[in-house]
Amino acid sequence: MSFNRRTVLRGMLGGTAVSVALPLFEAQAAGDLPPVFISWFQSLGLNPGRWKPSKVGAGYEHAVELKVLDPYKSRVNVVSGMKYFMDGRPLETHTSGNYIATMGYLPMGGPGGATIDTTIGETIGARTRFRSLEISMGGGRQSWSKRAGGVTNPSDPSPASLYARLFGPDFKDPNAAEFVPETQAMARRSVLSAIGDERKGIMDRVGANDRARIDEYFTALRQIEQQLDLSLQKPTPLPACRVAAKVEEAGPSPNVTVVEANAKLFNQLMAHAVACDQTRILNVNFNSMGMHRPGAVREWHNLTHEEPLDPKVGYQPETTWFIEFGMARFADFVRELDQYKEGSGSVLDRVLMLWQTDHGYARTHSMDDLPVLTVGSGGGRIKTGLHVSAPGDPTTRIGLTVQQALGVATNSWGKMSNQTSRPFTELLA
Repeated sequence: MSFNRRTVLRGMLGGTAVSVALPLFEAQAAGDLPPVFISWFQSLGLNPGRWKPSKVGAGYEHAVELKVLDPYKSRVNVVSGMKYFMDGRPLETHTSGNYIATMGYLPMGGPGGATIDTTIGETIGARTRFRSLEISMGGGRQSWSKRAGGVTNPSDPSPASLYARLFGPDFKDPNAAEFVPETQAMARRSVLSAIGDERKGIMDRVGANDRARIDEYFTALRQIEQQLDLSLQKPTPLPACRVAAKVEEAGPSPNVTVVEANAKLFNQLMAHAVACDQTRILNVNFNSMGMHRPGAVREWHNLTHEEPLDPKVGYQPETTWFIEFGMARFADFVRELDQYKEGSGSVLDRVLMLWQTDHGYARTHSMDDLPVLTVGSGGGRIKTGLHVSAPGDPTTRIGLTVQQALGVATNSWGKMSNQTSRPFTELLA
Protein backbone atom coordinates (compact mmCIF):
# COMPACT_ATOMS: atom_id res chain seq x y z
CA MET A 1 0.00 0.00 0.00
CA SER A 2 1.39 3.40 -0.98
CA PHE A 3 0.91 6.41 1.27
CA ASN A 4 0.33 10.05 0.49
CA ARG A 5 -0.99 13.05 2.40
CA ARG A 6 -4.59 12.09 1.61
CA THR A 7 -4.39 8.43 2.62
CA VAL A 8 -7.31 7.39 4.85
CA LEU A 9 -8.49 4.22 6.54
CA ARG A 10 -12.10 3.38 5.71
CA GLY A 11 -14.50 1.13 7.58
CA MET A 12 -17.92 0.79 9.14
CA LEU A 13 -19.03 1.91 12.59
CA GLY A 14 -22.56 1.11 13.72
CA GLY A 15 -23.62 0.65 10.12
CA THR A 16 -22.18 4.03 9.08
CA ALA A 17 -19.21 4.48 6.77
CA VAL A 18 -16.33 6.27 8.47
CA SER A 19 -12.89 7.40 7.37
CA VAL A 20 -9.87 8.35 9.45
CA ALA A 21 -6.96 10.29 7.96
CA LEU A 22 -3.51 8.93 8.76
CA PRO A 23 -0.81 11.16 10.28
CA LEU A 24 2.32 12.02 8.33
CA PHE A 25 4.81 9.16 8.15
CA GLU A 26 8.52 9.63 8.65
CA ALA A 27 9.20 8.41 5.12
CA GLN A 28 6.95 11.05 3.60
CA ALA A 29 8.53 14.15 2.15
CA ALA A 30 7.45 17.78 2.23
CA GLY A 31 6.18 17.30 -1.32
CA ASP A 32 3.30 15.24 0.13
CA LEU A 33 2.12 18.31 2.06
CA PRO A 34 0.61 21.50 0.59
CA PRO A 35 3.17 24.17 -0.33
CA VAL A 36 3.16 27.55 1.38
CA PHE A 37 4.06 30.94 -0.10
CA ILE A 38 5.37 33.72 2.13
CA SER A 39 6.17 37.24 1.01
CA TRP A 40 8.49 39.24 3.27
CA PHE A 41 8.92 42.89 2.28
CA GLN A 42 11.59 44.96 4.06
CA SER A 43 11.95 48.57 2.98
CA LEU A 44 15.21 50.54 2.77
CA GLY A 45 17.33 47.85 1.12
CA LEU A 46 20.83 46.70 2.03
CA ASN A 47 24.30 48.22 1.60
CA PRO A 48 26.01 47.83 -1.80
CA GLY A 49 29.10 45.68 -1.47
CA ARG A 50 27.91 44.06 1.76
CA TRP A 51 25.28 41.57 0.63
CA LYS A 52 26.17 40.20 -2.83
CA PRO A 53 28.13 36.91 -2.91
CA SER A 54 31.35 37.01 -4.93
CA LYS A 55 30.74 33.58 -6.46
CA VAL A 56 27.86 32.76 -8.83
CA GLY A 57 26.12 29.40 -8.73
CA ALA A 58 26.33 26.72 -6.05
CA GLY A 59 28.80 26.84 -3.17
CA TYR A 60 28.66 30.61 -2.76
CA GLU A 61 29.39 32.33 0.56
CA HIS A 62 27.05 34.87 2.11
CA ALA A 63 28.42 38.39 2.32
CA VAL A 64 28.38 40.08 5.72
CA GLU A 65 24.79 41.38 5.73
CA LEU A 66 23.41 37.94 4.89
CA LYS A 67 25.67 35.99 7.26
CA VAL A 68 22.79 35.63 9.70
CA LEU A 69 21.26 33.18 7.18
CA ASP A 70 24.33 30.92 7.12
CA PRO A 71 22.64 28.08 9.08
CA TYR A 72 20.14 27.82 6.20
CA LYS A 73 22.45 28.57 3.26
CA SER A 74 21.59 25.32 1.50
CA ARG A 75 17.94 26.45 1.47
CA VAL A 76 18.56 30.05 0.38
CA ASN A 77 18.88 31.53 -3.09
CA VAL A 78 20.41 34.97 -3.64
CA VAL A 79 19.46 36.76 -6.86
CA SER A 80 21.50 39.84 -7.76
CA GLY A 81 21.71 42.43 -10.52
CA MET A 82 18.00 42.91 -11.21
CA LYS A 83 16.21 46.25 -11.40
CA TYR A 84 12.85 48.01 -11.31
CA PHE A 85 11.98 49.74 -14.60
CA MET A 86 10.15 53.07 -14.29
CA ASP A 87 9.06 53.35 -17.96
CA GLY A 88 9.33 57.15 -17.89
CA ARG A 89 7.24 57.53 -14.77
CA PRO A 90 8.45 59.81 -11.94
CA LEU A 91 9.97 57.92 -9.03
CA GLU A 92 7.79 57.71 -5.93
CA THR A 93 10.47 56.88 -3.39
CA HIS A 94 9.77 53.85 -1.21
CA THR A 95 6.57 53.22 -3.18
CA SER A 96 7.36 52.59 -6.85
CA GLY A 97 9.61 49.63 -6.07
CA ASN A 98 7.01 48.14 -3.76
CA TYR A 99 4.41 48.19 -6.55
CA ILE A 100 6.72 46.58 -9.10
CA ALA A 101 7.93 43.94 -6.64
CA THR A 102 4.42 42.89 -5.69
CA MET A 103 2.33 43.61 -8.82
CA GLY A 104 4.91 43.42 -11.59
CA TYR A 105 4.29 46.97 -12.82
CA LEU A 106 3.49 50.55 -11.86
CA PRO A 107 -0.28 51.17 -11.82
CA MET A 108 -1.41 54.05 -14.01
CA GLY A 109 -4.45 56.08 -13.03
CA GLY A 110 -5.72 53.61 -10.47
CA PRO A 111 -4.83 51.26 -7.63
CA GLY A 112 -3.64 48.44 -9.89
CA GLY A 113 -4.53 44.78 -9.79
CA ALA A 114 -3.83 41.71 -7.75
CA THR A 115 -0.43 41.20 -6.12
CA ILE A 116 1.68 38.08 -6.52
CA ASP A 117 0.54 36.56 -3.23
CA THR A 118 -3.13 36.83 -4.19
CA THR A 119 -2.45 35.26 -7.58
CA ILE A 120 -0.59 32.36 -5.99
CA GLY A 121 -3.33 32.08 -3.37
CA GLU A 122 -5.89 31.38 -6.08
CA THR A 123 -3.90 28.24 -6.89
CA ILE A 124 -2.74 26.95 -3.49
CA GLY A 125 -4.71 28.86 -0.85
CA ALA A 126 -8.39 28.23 -1.52
CA ARG A 127 -8.85 25.28 0.85
CA THR A 128 -7.73 26.83 4.12
CA ARG A 129 -9.51 28.67 6.90
CA PHE A 130 -7.73 31.92 5.99
CA ARG A 131 -7.12 32.67 2.32
CA SER A 132 -4.11 34.71 3.50
CA LEU A 133 -2.72 36.42 6.59
CA GLU A 134 -1.11 39.87 6.48
CA ILE A 135 1.29 41.06 9.21
CA SER A 136 2.81 44.48 9.83
CA MET A 137 5.87 44.43 12.08
CA GLY A 138 6.90 47.76 13.47
CA GLY A 139 3.59 49.49 14.02
CA GLY A 140 1.07 50.75 11.48
CA ARG A 141 -1.23 48.74 9.24
CA GLN A 142 0.45 49.20 5.87
CA SER A 143 0.03 46.26 3.52
CA TRP A 144 1.33 45.52 0.03
CA SER A 145 -1.15 42.71 -0.56
CA LYS A 146 -4.03 43.49 -2.91
CA ARG A 147 -6.88 41.62 -4.53
CA ALA A 148 -8.22 42.25 -8.02
CA GLY A 149 -9.50 45.79 -8.31
CA GLY A 150 -6.82 47.10 -5.99
CA VAL A 151 -8.63 46.16 -2.78
CA THR A 152 -6.00 46.00 -0.04
CA ASN A 153 -5.77 43.06 2.35
CA PRO A 154 -5.22 44.95 5.64
CA SER A 155 -2.30 44.01 7.85
CA ASP A 156 -2.55 43.08 11.49
CA PRO A 157 -0.04 45.03 13.65
CA SER A 158 -0.88 43.18 16.87
CA PRO A 159 0.31 39.70 17.92
CA ALA A 160 -2.54 39.50 20.46
CA SER A 161 -5.09 40.24 17.74
CA LEU A 162 -3.54 37.63 15.46
CA TYR A 163 -3.61 35.08 18.28
CA ALA A 164 -7.33 35.72 18.80
CA ARG A 165 -7.99 35.21 15.09
CA LEU A 166 -5.95 32.02 14.87
CA PHE A 167 -6.80 30.28 18.12
CA GLY A 168 -10.15 31.78 19.12
CA PRO A 169 -13.45 29.86 19.31
CA ASP A 170 -13.46 28.98 15.58
CA PHE A 171 -10.11 27.13 15.70
CA LYS A 172 -10.37 23.39 15.17
CA ASP A 173 -7.39 21.42 16.48
CA PRO A 174 -6.55 18.94 13.68
CA ASN A 175 -5.09 16.53 16.24
CA ALA A 176 -8.06 16.53 18.64
CA ALA A 177 -9.48 13.07 19.39
CA GLU A 178 -13.07 14.21 18.87
CA PHE A 179 -14.61 16.56 16.34
CA VAL A 180 -18.04 18.18 16.68
CA PRO A 181 -19.21 20.44 13.80
CA GLU A 182 -20.26 23.87 15.00
CA THR A 183 -24.04 24.31 14.90
CA GLN A 184 -23.82 27.99 13.91
CA ALA A 185 -21.51 27.13 11.01
CA MET A 186 -24.07 24.64 9.72
CA ALA A 187 -26.79 27.30 9.96
CA ARG A 188 -24.68 29.89 8.14
CA ARG A 189 -23.85 27.33 5.47
CA SER A 190 -27.53 26.64 4.81
CA VAL A 191 -28.28 30.38 4.58
CA LEU A 192 -25.54 30.87 1.99
CA SER A 193 -26.90 27.96 -0.01
CA ALA A 194 -30.31 29.64 -0.07
CA ILE A 195 -28.73 32.88 -1.27
CA GLY A 196 -26.89 31.01 -3.97
CA ASP A 197 -30.14 29.52 -5.26
CA GLU A 198 -31.43 33.03 -5.94
CA ARG A 199 -28.44 34.05 -8.01
CA LYS A 200 -29.74 33.21 -11.47
CA GLY A 201 -32.96 35.15 -11.01
CA ILE A 202 -31.08 38.24 -9.86
CA MET A 203 -28.51 38.09 -12.65
CA ASP A 204 -31.28 37.87 -15.27
CA ARG A 205 -32.84 41.11 -14.08
CA VAL A 206 -29.83 43.49 -13.98
CA GLY A 207 -27.55 45.17 -16.51
CA ALA A 208 -23.99 44.24 -17.44
CA ASN A 209 -22.27 46.51 -14.89
CA ASP A 210 -24.44 45.30 -12.05
CA ARG A 211 -23.94 41.68 -13.15
CA ALA A 212 -20.19 42.19 -12.85
CA ARG A 213 -20.60 43.69 -9.38
CA ILE A 214 -22.96 40.93 -8.25
CA ASP A 215 -20.68 38.27 -9.69
CA GLU A 216 -17.83 39.68 -7.60
CA TYR A 217 -20.15 39.60 -4.57
CA PHE A 218 -21.10 35.96 -5.15
CA THR A 219 -17.45 35.08 -5.66
CA ALA A 220 -16.79 36.42 -2.16
CA LEU A 221 -19.75 34.43 -0.85
CA ARG A 222 -18.39 31.27 -2.44
CA GLN A 223 -15.11 31.82 -0.61
CA ILE A 224 -17.01 32.14 2.69
CA GLU A 225 -18.95 29.04 1.76
CA GLN A 226 -15.74 27.10 1.21
CA GLN A 227 -14.47 28.22 4.63
CA LEU A 228 -17.71 27.09 6.26
CA ASP A 229 -17.50 23.74 4.46
CA LEU A 230 -14.05 23.31 5.98
CA SER A 231 -15.39 24.06 9.46
CA LEU A 232 -17.85 21.17 9.05
CA GLN A 233 -15.14 18.65 8.19
CA LYS A 234 -12.78 16.95 10.61
CA PRO A 235 -9.31 18.40 9.92
CA THR A 236 -6.56 16.09 8.69
CA PRO A 237 -4.12 15.32 11.56
CA LEU A 238 -0.98 17.47 11.36
CA PRO A 239 1.85 16.26 13.61
CA ALA A 240 3.61 19.65 13.64
CA CYS A 241 0.48 21.51 14.76
CA ARG A 242 0.29 22.61 18.38
CA VAL A 243 -1.79 25.37 19.88
CA ALA A 244 0.25 28.45 20.72
CA ALA A 245 0.50 29.80 24.24
CA LYS A 246 -1.58 32.91 24.85
CA VAL A 247 0.22 36.02 23.67
CA GLU A 248 1.19 38.96 25.87
CA GLU A 249 2.43 41.84 23.74
CA ALA A 250 3.92 45.26 24.42
CA GLY A 251 1.59 46.94 21.92
CA PRO A 252 2.42 47.90 18.30
CA SER A 253 5.30 50.37 18.21
CA PRO A 254 8.19 51.36 15.90
CA ASN A 255 10.59 51.26 18.88
CA VAL A 256 13.01 48.45 18.02
CA THR A 257 12.84 47.01 21.53
CA VAL A 258 9.10 46.49 21.09
CA VAL A 259 9.51 45.42 17.45
CA GLU A 260 11.93 42.67 18.47
CA ALA A 261 9.66 41.37 21.24
CA ASN A 262 6.56 41.42 19.04
CA ALA A 263 8.42 39.94 16.06
CA LYS A 264 9.22 36.91 18.19
CA LEU A 265 5.52 36.50 18.96
CA PHE A 266 4.51 37.08 15.34
CA ASN A 267 7.07 34.53 14.14
CA GLN A 268 5.75 31.90 16.53
CA LEU A 269 2.13 32.56 15.56
CA MET A 270 2.84 32.51 11.82
CA ALA A 271 4.72 29.23 12.16
CA HIS A 272 1.76 27.83 14.13
CA ALA A 273 -0.65 29.00 11.42
CA VAL A 274 1.35 27.23 8.70
CA ALA A 275 1.93 24.06 10.72
CA CYS A 276 -1.81 23.84 11.48
CA ASP A 277 -2.67 24.53 7.81
CA GLN A 278 -4.81 27.53 8.72
CA THR A 279 -3.32 29.39 5.76
CA ARG A 280 -0.88 28.76 2.91
CA ILE A 281 -0.30 32.44 2.10
CA LEU A 282 1.49 34.85 4.44
CA ASN A 283 2.49 38.45 3.78
CA VAL A 284 4.88 40.24 6.11
CA ASN A 285 5.53 43.96 5.85
CA PHE A 286 8.61 44.66 7.95
CA ASN A 287 7.72 48.33 8.37
CA SER A 288 11.25 49.72 8.37
CA MET A 289 10.45 53.35 7.61
CA GLY A 290 9.66 54.63 11.11
CA MET A 291 11.71 52.26 13.24
CA HIS A 292 13.95 53.89 15.79
CA ARG A 293 16.15 52.96 18.71
CA PRO A 294 15.15 54.01 22.26
CA GLY A 295 15.98 57.67 22.83
CA ALA A 296 17.22 58.20 19.27
CA VAL A 297 16.51 61.42 17.39
CA ARG A 298 16.52 59.93 13.88
CA GLU A 299 14.58 56.99 12.53
CA TRP A 300 15.92 54.30 10.18
CA HIS A 301 14.58 56.14 7.13
CA ASN A 302 16.03 59.50 8.18
CA LEU A 303 19.38 57.91 8.81
CA THR A 304 19.64 56.52 5.27
CA HIS A 305 19.66 60.12 3.98
CA GLU A 306 21.21 62.12 6.82
CA GLU A 307 23.90 59.90 8.29
CA PRO A 308 27.31 60.52 6.69
CA LEU A 309 29.43 57.67 5.41
CA ASP A 310 32.10 56.58 7.84
CA PRO A 311 35.34 57.01 5.86
CA LYS A 312 37.00 54.15 7.72
CA VAL A 313 34.40 51.51 6.86
CA GLY A 314 32.76 53.05 3.79
CA TYR A 315 29.16 52.77 4.94
CA GLN A 316 26.66 54.34 7.38
CA PRO A 317 27.17 52.58 10.74
CA GLU A 318 23.85 53.46 12.38
CA THR A 319 21.86 52.65 9.25
CA THR A 320 23.73 49.37 8.97
CA TRP A 321 22.76 48.50 12.54
CA PHE A 322 19.11 48.68 11.44
CA ILE A 323 19.77 46.60 8.34
CA GLU A 324 21.31 43.87 10.47
CA PHE A 325 18.44 44.19 12.94
CA GLY A 326 15.90 43.60 10.16
CA MET A 327 17.78 40.64 8.69
CA ALA A 328 18.04 39.10 12.17
CA ARG A 329 14.24 39.21 12.53
CA PHE A 330 13.90 37.53 9.14
CA ALA A 331 16.39 34.82 10.16
CA ASP A 332 14.44 34.33 13.40
CA PHE A 333 11.35 33.52 11.34
CA VAL A 334 13.24 31.05 9.16
CA ARG A 335 14.54 29.39 12.32
CA GLU A 336 11.03 29.23 13.80
CA LEU A 337 9.64 27.50 10.70
CA ASP A 338 12.45 24.96 10.85
CA GLN A 339 11.63 24.06 14.46
CA TYR A 340 8.25 22.57 13.49
CA LYS A 341 9.06 19.01 12.47
CA GLU A 342 7.04 17.15 9.84
CA GLY A 343 7.95 13.66 8.64
CA SER A 344 11.69 13.57 8.05
CA GLY A 345 11.94 17.36 7.72
CA SER A 346 10.27 20.54 8.92
CA VAL A 347 7.60 23.05 7.94
CA LEU A 348 10.36 25.10 6.30
CA ASP A 349 10.78 22.35 3.69
CA ARG A 350 7.38 23.08 2.12
CA VAL A 351 7.67 26.87 2.34
CA LEU A 352 8.75 29.09 -0.54
CA MET A 353 9.55 32.53 0.86
CA LEU A 354 10.32 35.60 -1.26
CA TRP A 355 12.27 38.46 0.38
CA GLN A 356 12.20 41.80 -1.48
CA THR A 357 12.87 45.48 -0.86
CA ASP A 358 12.08 48.87 -2.40
CA HIS A 359 15.53 50.19 -3.41
CA GLY A 360 18.94 48.83 -4.22
CA TYR A 361 20.47 51.56 -2.04
CA ALA A 362 18.13 53.65 0.07
CA ARG A 363 20.66 56.48 0.47
CA THR A 364 20.41 57.30 -3.26
CA HIS A 365 17.01 55.71 -3.99
CA SER A 366 18.59 53.49 -6.63
CA MET A 367 16.37 51.06 -8.53
CA ASP A 368 19.01 48.64 -9.79
CA ASP A 369 21.19 45.82 -8.44
CA LEU A 370 18.42 44.92 -6.03
CA PRO A 371 18.91 42.25 -3.37
CA VAL A 372 16.30 39.47 -3.75
CA LEU A 373 16.19 36.26 -1.73
CA THR A 374 14.19 33.07 -1.74
CA VAL A 375 14.16 30.67 1.20
CA GLY A 376 12.81 27.13 1.10
CA SER A 377 12.00 24.86 -1.81
CA GLY A 378 8.19 24.82 -1.60
CA GLY A 379 8.24 21.06 -1.08
CA GLY A 380 10.92 20.40 -3.69
CA ARG A 381 9.44 22.69 -6.33
CA ILE A 382 12.47 24.96 -6.53
CA LYS A 383 16.20 24.35 -6.31
CA THR A 384 18.10 26.09 -3.52
CA GLY A 385 21.62 26.98 -2.44
CA LEU A 386 22.36 29.11 -5.52
CA HIS A 387 23.52 32.63 -6.27
CA VAL A 388 21.96 33.74 -9.55
CA SER A 389 23.29 36.87 -11.26
CA ALA A 390 20.94 38.62 -13.70
CA PRO A 391 22.36 42.13 -14.33
CA GLY A 392 19.81 44.52 -15.78
CA ASP A 393 16.92 42.04 -15.84
CA PRO A 394 13.51 42.95 -14.38
CA THR A 395 12.78 41.61 -10.92
CA THR A 396 9.60 40.10 -12.33
CA ARG A 397 11.73 37.18 -13.50
CA ILE A 398 11.93 35.86 -9.95
CA GLY A 399 8.22 36.55 -9.42
CA LEU A 400 7.37 34.55 -12.54
CA THR A 401 9.67 31.74 -11.39
CA VAL A 402 7.98 31.54 -8.00
CA GLN A 403 4.50 31.53 -9.55
CA GLN A 404 5.36 28.74 -11.97
CA ALA A 405 7.03 26.71 -9.22
CA LEU A 406 3.83 26.88 -7.17
CA GLY A 407 1.60 25.83 -10.04
CA VAL A 408 0.22 29.13 -11.33
CA ALA A 409 -0.67 28.61 -15.00
CA THR A 410 1.12 31.61 -16.52
CA ASN A 411 3.87 32.10 -19.08
CA SER A 412 4.52 35.78 -18.35
CA TRP A 413 4.23 38.35 -15.62
CA GLY A 414 4.45 42.14 -15.41
CA LYS A 415 3.79 44.98 -17.83
CA MET A 416 5.82 47.18 -20.20
CA SER A 417 9.55 47.02 -19.42
CA ASN A 418 8.85 44.97 -16.31
CA GLN A 419 7.09 42.28 -18.34
CA THR A 420 8.94 38.99 -18.70
CA SER A 421 8.39 35.52 -20.11
CA ARG A 422 11.75 34.25 -18.82
CA PRO A 423 11.64 32.39 -15.53
CA PHE A 424 14.92 31.31 -13.96
CA THR A 425 14.83 27.78 -15.32
CA GLU A 426 17.98 26.96 -13.33
CA LEU A 427 15.89 27.37 -10.18
CA LEU A 428 12.87 25.34 -11.25
CA ALA A 429 13.04 21.74 -10.00
